[in-house]
Amino acid sequence: MRKKKFFTKLIFIALGAVLLAGLSFFGVQYYIDSSAKDYVVTAGTAPPADAVMVLGALVYPNGTPSDVLADRLLHAYELYKNGKAKKILVSGDHGTKRYDEVNAMKDFLMQKGVPREDIFMDHAGFDTYDSMFRAKSIFMINTLLVSTQAFHMNRALYIARKLGLEAYGYPSSDKEVYHINALRLRESLAKIKAFLDTDILRRKPKFGGESIPIWSNGILTEG
Repeated sequence: MRKKKFFTKLIFIALGAVLLAGLSFFGVQYYIDSSAKDYVVTAGTAPPADAVMVLGALVYPNGTPSDVLADRLLHAYELYKNGKAKKILVSGDHGTKRYDEVNAMKDFLMQKGVPREDIFMDHAGFDTYDSMFRAKSIFMINTLLVSTQAFHMNRALYIARKLGLEAYGYPSSDKEVYHINALRLRESLAKIKAFLDTDILRRKPKFGGESIPIWSNGILTEG
C-alpha cells in the first residue's frame, strides 16, 4: 500500500514538473513576443537612428550570402538609402579565416553603392546577444534599426532593448525557401536562451575590444 502511494506521488510530481516546464516555455515565448511587438516598423515609419544593423546568417563557401542574409542586407540598404541611418553595422561570425560573414555582407552592400566608410563590421557577432551587446559597448550605438526576418525579429528587439538600446525592427518576410518551420522551431528554443542571457545571467560577450564609435569611419573595422 505504501509503495502504491509512493508511486502515485511520484507520478503527480512528474506531471507537475512537466506542466511547470510547459508553462515556463510558453510563458517565455509570450513574454518576448509581447515585449517586442510595439517596436516593429516599416520602411516608412522607421525613426532615424545611429545605424542599421544587419544580423549575420549563412554565407556559402564562394562568399555569396544565403537567401536569408541577402534579404536582410536588402532591407538594411533600403533604410540606408531612405536616409533613416547614415551607417550600417554588419555583425556576424568571422571566427575563422575560412568562414567570413561580415566581409561578404560588406561586399554585397558596396556593390549596391554604399561607401566603405559607412559600413562598420563586427567580426565577433557570434550570436544575437553578442551582436547587440557589442553594438552598444564597442560601437557606442544608442538608437538602432534592426534588419532580420520576421521569425527572428522579436528576439532581436527584446535582447537589444534589455541591453539598453533604443531599437526598432524592419523585418523581411519569412519564406518557405528558408525551411521556415525548422527555423521557427529553433527560434522558440533560442528565446529561452535569450531570456536566460538577458534576465538571469547578464553574460558578457565572447570578445570585448576597444571602442570604435559608429560616427567615425567604417574602414577602421576592416581586417
